Amino acid sequence: MRVSVLLLTLLFSITSFAQRSDFQEIDFKKADSIAHYYKDASLKNLPVLTHNLTASLKTDIEKFRSIYTWISSNIANDYSSYIKISNKRKRFAKDREAFLDWNTSITPKVFKSLLEDRKTACTGYAYLVKEMANLAGFNCDIVDGYGRTPTLLLEEDSTPNHSWNRIEINDKWYLCDATWSAGETIVVNGTPLFQQDYFDGYFLADPKLFAKNHFPINKEDKQDLKTDAFKDYVAGPVIYKEAFLAPIIPIAPVAMHNILQKGASVTFTLQVPKEFDGDVQLLLNKGGSQKNGSPIVTKKEYEISLAQQFEKKGFYDVHIAVGEQLIATYVIKVK
Repeated sequence: MRVSVLLLTLLFSITSFAQRSDFQEIDFKKADSIAHYYKDASLKNLPVLTHNLTASLKTDIEKFRSIYTWISSNIANDYSSYIKISNKRKRFAKDREAFLDWNTSITPKVFKSLLEDRKTACTGYAYLVKEMANLAGFNCDIVDGYGRTPTLLLEEDSTPNHSWNRIEINDKWYLCDATWSAGETIVVNGTPLFQQDYFDGYFLADPKLFAKNHFPINKEDKQDLKTDAFKDYVAGPVIYKEAFLAPIIPIAPVAMHNILQKGASVTFTLQVPKEFDGDVQLLLNKGGSQKNGSPIVTKKEYEISLAQQFEKKGFYDVHIAVGEQLIATYVIKVK
């Protein structure tokens, strides 16, 4: 028995995540249309809803797609609930075990509110994905940890603030974030307003890119994600959601903030899909004035490098863009 447990532990600890490219031949139109057909369906009977979303679909990936799309298209993000939960989490900043116990205890309350109001914070999204996926016969877990966004940067002493899921399909594990797929919260005249707008990039996301803005608190999940230390995670560049569509993965520099001498160059390196043909640009913002960079561009299979020289002293916000979409942001100090 001990040997079996040890083997299972070892196997679990070296599990690596796969990505959506495994299903390039799958057309999700039917799954998405079913999710749309059951728009506004009641959450009061999850087994019935799950059955309706999956029964007519042949493949496991289509079944999970229908569940995921329905959740991210029908559940609103409750910002006030997020703030309350975040404040509670801060109480357990230095007591990981207490945090995990509290996080488990709060889940039923979050789920009750979700059923009644059809809105929730990230914990509720992750819980609903897990429950419906389990009902459909999938192995699916909640992953608790940290999430970085362009408007929410973290420090080394930040508390956990996010939850997402991992799911097993065809004997492989995948990552997804239904909260960030659901839309975004904007502030209008001091009031947070949620805009429901399904975003596909976090559905079975590339694990290497996912680790750029997600950091789990459990040791096993850190090994699975192949993440660096938390210190390196919070120091990384800002990653925009549009990076997840291709996907495009910033490789270098590793840190967001970089210092160099006047006249020196910085090489920005991106991992890209094999057939990628997008127009990659550098936008240099200095003192509120923005201009296009003039990098030396080198293209290889699966990689694009942009070497930009900085000839004037000062601070630069360097945005990497593909077309009109921002991918990542760095800060360069030129001495």
